[in-house]
Amino acid sequence: MHRFLVISGHDFRTSRWANMHFIARELTRRGEVRFFSLGFSPVSHINGDPRISLISRANRVEEFRGVQCFLWKSAWHPFNLRLPVLHGLSWTLFAAYRRGVPDQFKRWVEESDTIIIESGMAPILLPMIGRLNPHARLIYIASDLLGTIGVDPFVQVELEANIDLFDTVVLPSRLMAKAFPPRAKMVFVPHGLDFDATETGTSPYGGGTHAVSVGSMLFDRSLFDIAPPLFPDVTFHVIGGGRHARRLTAPNVTLYGEMPYAQTLAYIKHANLGVAPYKAECVQDYLCDTSMKLMQYEYFGIPAICPTAVVGGHAGRFGYAPGDAASIKQAIERALAAGKFAPPTILSWSEVTDRILRPQEFADTSVVDRTVEAPALAPAQRTGTAYAINARRIKLTTE
Repeated sequence: MHRFLVISGHDFRTSRWANMHFIARELTRRGEVRFFSLGFSPVSHINGDPRISLISRANRVEEFRGVQCFLWKSAWHPFNLRLPVLHGLSWTLFAAYRRGVPDQFKRWVEESDTIIIESGMAPILLPMIGRLNPHARLIYIASDLLGTIGVDPFVQVELEANIDLFDTVVLPSRLMAKAFPPRAKMVFVPHGLDFDATETGTSPYGGGTHAVSVGSMLFDRSLFDIAPPLFPDVTFHVIGGGRHARRLTAPNVTLYGEMPYAQTLAYIKHANLGVAPYKAECVQDYLCDTSMKLMQYEYFGIPAICPTAVVGGHAGRFGYAPGDAASIKQAIERALAAGKFAPPTILSWSEVTDRILRPQEFADTSVVDRTVEAPALAPAQRTGTAYAINARRIKLTTE
């Protein structure tokens, strides 16, 4: 049986699911799957790490839904110290941290046929992986660019120095390609959607108009300081907003903690408006293709507001300038007036996983967008580049 090892800053057992959770689930249909989670310690309490609920289950193997899971809890773990003057100290800490990797990790690496490494801290382990198992197939999944999520420069240096170890570098947006050296073996595979979970049942809302925000990535709380007073008749539902969403005080803002993925879908499907409140200073153009919350809003035909840089030519998105009340007000008014729209073509996670494992078999995995004629369009003019050319179109009635 083929053995897969996934190395990520996520843990497969958390209630909040990201792309790596769905990919790992699909891999169980193709072989034996092990999921190693790193970058977890008492420091994780400070940033509201969703893995905190698993602290009593750390440092041991546990099988969960067909996946063998190991959460490495260390006494401490390094993070980005931000100041350039501290880079020397930071790099010393990262090097010391990886020397303490548990024996379980080493055994899993040695026994694996395919090793999938997600963007985040995991690239610091590349030299060790190459020594322990030079015959394993290595795949890098760039869920985000390291600079966007604030990863220490040491990790970027390690990734670039060892990029040739990867048999495949998977980009969920073609706009990411410019951030990698040309010699990297890049392929384009967009994020997918879990269609099995989209039968959501009845609305969780009462009467009135409802806007929903899901997730904490790059969360800009200022939007929820500005928008609710401008729209007192709209209820803003903030699900899993993390520490930056705490103590939002507007009377028409309802806060929720972490919520299982399938449960959030009812809030999305029955909302009048989706919100993707990304911080202005952190927004990258590729988020127009990789934002999973925006993909979920699109699937249900829900108009959404987001920073203008994240619109990317997608129908149903209305851009605003973060921090600008007039711009935010106009975007919300336009979105609510637009109403629901026809959803685009989106891949299933099974189709995504097939492309990750066998990109050469699919014409739509080239990092060059062959659907666009020369001269190439600017990023803001692109339409539909996040979606595969030959993917099946999902028919959805949006009553």
